[in-house]
Amino acid sequence: QVQLVESGGGLVQAGGSLRVSCAASGRAFSSYVMGWFRQAPGKEREFVAAINWSGASTYYADSVKGRFTISRDSIKNTVYLQMNSLKLEDTAVYYCAVRLGVGRGIRESEYDYWGQGTQVTVSS
Repeated sequence: QVQLVESGGGLVQAGGSLRVSCAASGRAFSSYVMGWFRQAPGKEREFVAAINWSGASTYYADSVKGRFTISRDSIKNTVYLQMNSLKLEDTAVYYCAVRLGVGRGIRESEYDYWGQGTQVTVSS
């Protein structure tokens, strides 16, 4: 079993920045992909960003490219999502997830474990 705990969500003004974190614990794993998804009210959950175990490969949704940066700290088993130039449409619950093994990690179905989510609200 793997437990994922997100933190760092909150309220921020449009144009501002926020960093959310996701700490993983539980069984040890070597190769993995960690990703961030988000779900806005009344919408389906969508892919935001993913990073592989080495940090060498990252993927972003077009809607966040150039504004969001995913990174990970393998010592702390933590993945981060730095969000800059936030827009009203970035308001959502942000979920992190982990896929044990390799893959691009851009689809929900690829992931094995999910966190509970953290709310990010962007105000005007």
